[in-house]
Amino acid sequence: MYGVVYHGFLLTCMLVIGALILLCLIRAVLGPRLTDRVVAVNMIGTMTIVEIALFALYLRESYLFDVCLIYAMISFLAVVVLTKIYGGAYQERKIKGTSHLEYEEEDKEVEDL
Repeated sequence: MYGVVYHGFLLTCMLVIGALILLCLIRAVLGPRLTDRVVAVNMIGTMTIVEIALFALYLRESYLFDVCLIYAMISFLAVVVLTKIYGGAYQERKIKGTSHLEYEEEDKEVEDL
């Protein structure tokens, strides 16, 4: 009895997190600013780690927890690289004298094309 409830709960959690990953993917694609996109990518990585961990519990396979750890390190490095790139672009705009609002207006003009 408890096993059925346990597996049902894990499946429900995996489905909910899967739906949340899709919503974050939409935010990553449509996000108005680059920072929204970086945060959405970070959330997708974190929720994917949780999804793999829940799947490991569901299958009772311990090697998947090692996959979670490796994926966490890769996700962390990806977010660090993205923020470094964004920080460098921000500093470059700041040196050139272009304000953040002007940059967003240029982005909107490009998106409208």
